[in-house]
Order: sequence, then structure tokens, then C-alpha cells
Amino acid sequence: MNMSNSNIILILTAYGPPGPLNYGVFFVIFVLYLATVFSNLTLMLVILFDPSLHKPMYIFLFNLAINGLIGSTAVCPKIMQYLLEDLKTMSLSSCLLEVFFINVYATCAYAILTVMAYDRYVCICKPLQYHSIMTPANVRLLLGVVYIFPLCSFAVQVCLTSRLPMCKYTMNKLFCDNLAVVNLACLKTALDNLYGLWLIIVFIILPLFLVVLSYIRILIVSTKASESAQMKALKTCGPHLITFINFSSAILFSVIYNRFNEYLSNQINIFMSVHFILVPPLLHPLIYGMRTQEIKRSITKILQKKVLHWNFI
Repeated sequence: MNMSNSNIILILTAYGPPGPLNYGVFFVIFVLYLATVFSNLTLMLVILFDPSLHKPMYIFLFNLAINGLIGSTAVCPKIMQYLLEDLKTMSLSSCLLEVFFINVYATCAYAILTVMAYDRYVCICKPLQYHSIMTPANVRLLLGVVYIFPLCSFAVQVCLTSRLPMCKYTMNKLFCDNLAVVNLACLKTALDNLYGLWLIIVFIILPLFLVVLSYIRILIVSTKASESAQMKALKTCGPHLITFINFSSAILFSVIYNRFNEYLSNQINIFMSVHFILVPPLLHPLIYGMRTQEIKRSITKILQKKVLHWNFI
């Protein structure tokens, strides 16, 4: 980090003073955060302890749950703290660390949903080759790309942003994002703009293109199959498609929030922030838990074992 920036303190102005509205928002975020932690941990434990779920799709889903916990935990405790405090200050280094975790959360989630779409494509379009393509080694390779590439890419972005000289110190934000920090700088470099554009292409546009391409191929194959095969494909892809649309809408909300938050009321700012950080991690395990038969059977089996165990105590 630029040594002149090392002691900079930023002020987040989007919260307003503590009062009934802040306390109400605090309670809502607290409940949603607890529900997010509980639902994701439950899904992870179900997948971990049921050997029948040790398949590529559920391994990816396990990692999606981990990523959701990372994203919500990186931001929500701090938001709840600021809702109760008079002065909302944060060091620049802490702000950049938050930027790093938020960006890694968003891009890793999109990347995991992309490899899940690829998994569904192989399962439906190349069923006879599925086990030879989605081997444990290939699953580990895909997960390595999902995590390592975003981690390295956004570490570089944070390093570039940290070198910018700061001239302003207030942000109308609930949490930090890279664009807001860059807008505080005395000057913007072409390198920062080009690198940001490259990140958008690689981590948003490319995954979106790959998922759409996968579902086009799945749709083409399904139209040539029997009605029962079509229903099976729909049940297999339904949870993933709903999850992907849900997360894409959250990304859209985030883009709107980052670009136009100066013109939005505090209430809308809070809603968009909570939607991006809490709603996808909360809904993903619920969607898969309600719409995936294997997970529902596993949960029922675990609950039945617990009930039988309690009856014998």
C-alpha cells in the first residue's frame, strides 16, 4: 500500500444516526444472517455426512454454501455494528480488505454456478461419458480454477487501488467497493480502468455466456428426448437455473447500487446492499433443499435417525 495512504480513515455516510429505523434494519439483518448461517451449515453437513451425495454436483453445491458464508460474514457483522454506532469509520486498509472479500465472494459464486452448469450439460448431453469427464481429479481442477483465479485477480486489483493517492474520505455506502474507493482518489489511471474492464469480461460476461451456451445445448438435446427424459432434465436443472437467475439479479442490483447509490434514498441503499450480500446465500440452500429430491431424502433420513435415537434414550 502507498505509505501516504496507510493511516487514512474513511467515513461511511449511508447509515444515518442510530434510531428506530436503524434498530429495525439491524434486527432484520441479524435474523437473515442467522438464517443464512443455519441454512448453509445444514446443507454442508447433510452433504458431508451422506455418502450418496458425494457427487460432483453436490461437491460444487457444498462449495457454493461455503462461499455464501464467506460473503455474508465478511460484511454483515460490520453493517450491524455501524447501524448501532454514531460514527461509522474504517481504515483504508480494512476497506480494501472488505473489497477483496466481497469481490471474491461474488466472482467465486458466479464461477461455481458456471461449473455447475457445465456439470449439468455433461450429465444430460453426454450421459455415457459423464463419469469419465467429471472425475475426482477434474472436479478438483475446476474448483482450483474457481478459487485461485479470482483470489489472484482481485489481489492484484486491491494492490492497484491501494497505490492511488486519496483526496476524499467519505463514501455514501454501507460497505466498501472498489469503484467507490477509486472515486476517492485524486486521479484515476488507465491501468485501473482497463484492469477493471478485464475483470468484468472474465468474471461476469464470460460465465454468463458459458451458462447460456450450456442451457442452449441442454434445451436442444431435451427437445429430441422423450417426455419423461425432458421432465428429468427439468428437475435436474431447475434448482441450478433458479439459483443462477437469483444470483444474476443480485449482481444487477449490485451494479445499480455501485453506480447510482448517490441518487438513491438510504432505505433503497440498505435494501440493495442486503439483497446482494444476504439474499443469494440464504436462498441457494433453500432452493436446493426444497427442489432437489436427493437432498430432501437425506434430510428426512437424518431427521428420522435423530427421532429414533431420541426415542431410545
